[in-house]
Amino acid sequence: MAFAELLKNDAVLKKAYDFAKKAHNRQTRASGEPYFNHPLSAATTIAEEWNFQDPATLAAAFLHDVAEDTEYKIIDIKKEFGEEVAFLVDGVTKLGRVKYRGGESKIENMRKFILAISQDTRVLLIKLADRLHNMRTLQYLPPQKQKRIALETTEIYAPLAYRLGMFRISGELADLAFPYIYPQEQKWLMENVKDKFEERENYAKRVTPIITDELSKNNVPLIEIDYRAKRYASLYNKLLKHEMNLDRIYDLVAIRAIVPTVEDCYAALGIIHKNWQPLPNRIKDYIALPKINGYQSLHTTVFGPESKIMEIQIRTPEMHQVAENGIAAHWAYQNKKEATAAPTKETSWIQKLRNWQSKNIEDLKIDFLKDRIMALTPKGEVIDLPQGATPVDFAYSIHSEIGNHCIGARVNGRIAPLETQLKSGDLIEILIQKNKLPSGAWLSFVKTRHAKDHIRACLRQKKMGLLGHEVTNTELKLIAEDRIGLLHDVTNVIARSHINIVSHQSGFSNKFKVMKLVCNVTDKNKIEKLITKIKTIKGVRSIEHHFV
Repeated sequence: MAFAELLKNDAVLKKAYDFAKKAHNRQTRASGEPYFNHPLSAATTIAEEWNFQDPATLAAAFLHDVAEDTEYKIIDIKKEFGEEVAFLVDGVTKLGRVKYRGGESKIENMRKFILAISQDTRVLLIKLADRLHNMRTLQYLPPQKQKRIALETTEIYAPLAYRLGMFRISGELADLAFPYIYPQEQKWLMENVKDKFEERENYAKRVTPIITDELSKNNVPLIEIDYRAKRYASLYNKLLKHEMNLDRIYDLVAIRAIVPTVEDCYAALGIIHKNWQPLPNRIKDYIALPKINGYQSLHTTVFGPESKIMEIQIRTPEMHQVAENGIAAHWAYQNKKEATAAPTKETSWIQKLRNWQSKNIEDLKIDFLKDRIMALTPKGEVIDLPQGATPVDFAYSIHSEIGNHCIGARVNGRIAPLETQLKSGDLIEILIQKNKLPSGAWLSFVKTRHAKDHIRACLRQKKMGLLGHEVTNTELKLIAEDRIGLLHDVTNVIARSHINIVSHQSGFSNKFKVMKLVCNVTDKNKIEKLITKIKTIKGVRSIEHHFV
């Protein structure tokens, strides 16, 4: 049903439209347009782009900024529209108060924290629609605010959409944020990739009719075949992994074939491999083994016509809709039988989505992380742990040295035994003593493999008399624009951080300098601070580290 028709026929939805328009009547956005255009855009995105037409969700989308930005409060929305709509609006309002404070090691836990406090998936859909429109109109805000919102989008909301299987929305959010965070990188991509894109697109135009003919000759029905270019943000991240070498990016332009059934997917793959030799280790079966967020498709990379490498993706229409809109796409296909993967604790929430049997909206209310807990440090950092985890697991999750020297813990301000099982929301303070070492008894109650490995390693070193004599280093790998003085600037920053360089290697890849520096530091906080400083050096494109 078209959104305009739904709006006309649903009394609650029409009431929400009128209520929100009146509440925002005298407000304007930074662009000068009426403020109401924003909630209208969010609701339209959910209903038309994602084909998710639950009236309560759309009503909440219209009202999602009313409690925060007008004279009306949640109690007024509850009175006018009932518990359900008020609950959704309140959830979106609370999510708006969660701020990303930076720090690479905290990003994933921040994402999970957002999921954990979002008790209803529809809250997340509204928030993503809200963020999508804000990003599409970001050019009207001051530069400092642009960068903050773009950073939050690329670190939190784009990956969150990806986790929900909403690849198209995730990709658009990342692309919209990219030029505000990495303007020089965006300029470099536009200057260096344009010709490659055009070359690959022209090749895809020549090849798609050939593939169509081969499938037709072998009686494999084809609903649609097209090609899509890799998004700029995704391309840049992939280039960083391949030392900025465009020739190693095989899916710069990928061909996508849509066929009626799963059987047709495998038949099409067979025909393609019969005609064109596949590259070793480049065949991926996401139908038999779907990704954690529900994505299903067959991927193969072959030496195609003219002996050029091309990537082909094969999927059904249902798979394609899920690949585009993820969790929202299940609304359109909830009465159809879907393929499932073997159930695991990690993907229990995806399993619930795949096993929908009715139109009951209650099926959307899922407990994402029922087998995980979210505990807090005294500074408010979120630590993600399995159920049954103890203060010792918590201590090792922060740093191995804190775990090794742990002597006790305060849980919510009270001294608690080390074997205490923690709960979500617990505030944990670890007590340490430098000359204290792990006890073998800890192995009987710790939950995480990380903690067990460190305890056993420490006990082995203690038994062999090596404890305190082992030196562990950290290797930093940098990719940067080559220039005079680059090495001097990097080593100067390291020296000012009172860290010694053990060894140094450098090379080149596609006009970029690749540097590897081994430093005698293992302290987590020192490493994070050092990386933050190095990132500010002119020309540095990426930096990663690992212990050696």
